[in-house]
Amino acid sequence: MSLSIRLSRGGAKKRPYYRIVVANSRSPRDGRFIERIGSYNPLLAKDDANRVIIDVERAKHWVSVGAQPTDRVARFLDALGVKERAARNNPNKAKPGEKAVERAEERAAKLAAAEEAANAPAEEPVLEEAPAAEEAAPEAPAAEESAEG
Repeated sequence: MSLSIRLSRGGAKKRPYYRIVVANSRSPRDGRFIERIGSYNPLLAKDDANRVIIDVERAKHWVSVGAQPTDRVARFLDALGVKERAARNNPNKAKPGEKAVERAEERAAKLAAAEEAANAPAEEPVLEEAPAAEEAAPEAPAAEESAEG
């Protein structure tokens, strides 16, 4: 039988309260447990003394027997000095997923196309002005001919 030290949820909807329990790892989260060794109230301030309450002696006993704490409980035990927890480093945590990267590339392509479309009408009037200047040029020699004659 493998033992785990984990959180068992209690409290009302949107008002969580957790018991820190030692249980068989196969039993349900809020189901049967062997011993309750503490409590955790996440609604209290982080510096409140009643936020995490653990019976340190019982926690040391269960860790020595071989009970494996979950990640959250391991943090609590590390803070109390019961069990050392190795610091983790996940450099990819903040990186977006594959779908998010694809969506960002699509957005960038759409923005580039929109910018090109916005720049294209600005160039077209320049092209229209050039023929207008050519039309004006033939009229000017006609006016000169009438002045000469």
